[in-house]
Amino acid sequence: MGAPSIAQAPQPLFAFTSPDAAIFWQAVNDGVMGGVSEGRFRITERQTLEFYGTLSLENNGGFASVRSRPRKLGLQTGDTLVARVRGDGREYQMNLYTPQRMRAFSYRAPVTTRLGEWVEVALPLHRFEATSFGEVLRQAGPVDPRSITSIGFLLGDKTPGPFALEVAWIKVVRSVG
Repeated sequence: MGAPSIAQAPQPLFAFTSPDAAIFWQAVNDGVMGGVSEGRFRITERQTLEFYGTLSLENNGGFASVRSRPRKLGLQTGDTLVARVRGDGREYQMNLYTPQRMRAFSYRAPVTTRLGEWVEVALPLHRFEATSFGEVLRQAGPVDPRSITSIGFLLGDKTPGPFALEVAWIKVVRSVG
């Protein structure tokens, strides 16, 4: 049996401390498929990203999302993403995007929130599942961490109504050894 792996101190991947942090993010909602959900985001005076709006199931809709604009993130095999979030008790998804040309494709892992409470969610990259239009694609295999260019949060829990998720930061914990 090999030596146990140890983790380095978390490294910031996204923080929302700069006034121009919003230019690195974008909202993508079900309007791309005819839906009418309204998801928006803003950088707050508390230096957090607030993702909020109203989820609607009308017109075959049912999702709202926010994601970082594509760029090289430098993730590696064995990495764990850690996000500090405060939500509304709903289950969101953290999505990882790659430059593949498949429509509506991402790797997804659940982010469970507690109403009004800050929680830190640790998501190892190997736990993310390939999805397209919300359906798991088992044949796609695991994500190649080096190919990840964008990270985001999605709400698609089939429960219409208002929502709010606040994100203080996203960090990466790298295993060594």
